[in-house]
Amino acid sequence: MLNKTVTDFELPATSDLTFKLSDYLGKNVIIYFYPKDSTPGCTTQGTQFRDFYHEFQATDTEIFGISRDSLKSHENFKAKFSFPFELLSDTEELACNLFDVIKMKNMYGKQVRGIERSTFIIDKKGVLIHEWRKVRVKGHVEEVLTFMKTL
Repeated sequence: MLNKTVTDFELPATSDLTFKLSDYLGKNVIIYFYPKDSTPGCTTQGTQFRDFYHEFQATDTEIFGISRDSLKSHENFKAKFSFPFELLSDTEELACNLFDVIKMKNMYGKQVRGIERSTFIIDKKGVLIHEWRKVRVKGHVEEVLTFMKTL
């Protein structure tokens, strides 16, 4: 999928919005997939994107977080940590399948299907230009910001 135009998709978003990828042509888009609202790693990742939000905006970039949680869960998560960006609810795994982020993971000794923490950069023309898979939270947002500043 790298260096190819991303298939347009629509998902329900926080703030009573509907996200449609094609609405963001002309801007860079960061889509980050995370396993679950209000868990330690996901909270750290979200707050780091929040803390660097203005620097990402300076690179003409919009940020969206996606998980399989409900909109209600997303609204609470967003409000609790004052995220300035929208969270997208992918309960049907539409975007998860499009970006191939559902993987078998070990949780407490059991195999479970879950989201592999991943970040994707889509350029102003709608082309996927960079991806990070199996993301480790520590230092990741800074790495993404450094990349965005090279565009």
